Amino acid sequence: MIVHYRAWTESTQHKFEDTWHEQRPFEMVLGKEKKEMAGLAVGVSSMKAGERALLHVGWELGYGKEGSFSFPNVPPMADIIYEVELIGFDEVREGKARGDMTAEERIGAADRRKMDGNSLFKDEKLEEAMQQYEMAIAYLGDDFMFQLFGKYRDMALAVKNPCHLNMAACLIKLKRHEEAIAQCTIVLAEDENNAKALFRRGKARAELGQTDAAREDFLKARKHAPEDKAITRELRLLDEHDKAIYKKQKEIYKGIFGPPPRPKPKPANLLTRMWQWLTLICQWLLSLIYRLFKRERRKAD
Repeated sequence: MIVHYRAWTESTQHKFEDTWHEQRPFEMVLGKEKKEMAGLAVGVSSMKAGERALLHVGWELGYGKEGSFSFPNVPPMADIIYEVELIGFDEVREGKARGDMTAEERIGAADRRKMDGNSLFKDEKLEEAMQQYEMAIAYLGDDFMFQLFGKYRDMALAVKNPCHLNMAACLIKLKRHEEAIAQCTIVLAEDENNAKALFRRGKARAELGQTDAAREDFLKARKHAPEDKAITRELRLLDEHDKAIYKKQKEIYKGIFGPPPRPKPKPANLLTRMWQWLTLICQWLLSLIYRLFKRERRKAD
């Protein structure tokens, strides 16, 4: 069976293994597991494909009284918590254990899993498709790939890399963008000029708002696939996004640093209004006196 799991000690909450983070599915053969994984095997044996569970394993069925001071580092008598997902079973389908397969047989089995995943992907069954891709990748684990060279390594990568890229496509659709980036990065570690890996990583980064990193990926992808219209479209969308951000910032800064508004005239208080009325009355009285004086003077003349 193929599983993903995270493991940490219950008392110290020290995480000592995470196959999800490492993008490395783990193969477990029931009855042949390592002694320290006996508790994990017991828990997984009752699970169904695709199921996730949180398992509590006592130290007796874990790393025991002595613990482990190499890798992984587990204290003595440490109870362990496993977060585990059973990806699927593979004992019956191929008719023999992986350890008994030739390199061609393992690559062929992985390719069949990849094709099954592609069919599920076309039907929009994304979780089921990813299970098949992970099963395929499990056939082509690091230990196996390390032993390959020449045409066999090329054959294996021709199956393994598309599985990672197809998983990235599923994860983007499921909006699990960080995981999609990790899948693309695995491919780019083998093939730094892979346009499809650069494009999908750029798309995931753009969705996370990492626009500078996304543009860098898209520009590299366009360099190796200049006719790809999807890459051109994504670069245009990034430019439009940047223009919209610049326009918005310009409006904000204009409001902050623009000319100050004219102060509104304050309404006069009571004392001011009385003074204004008194001034008007005085002016009227002076004007009246002046007219009377002029009339009397005319009479005298």
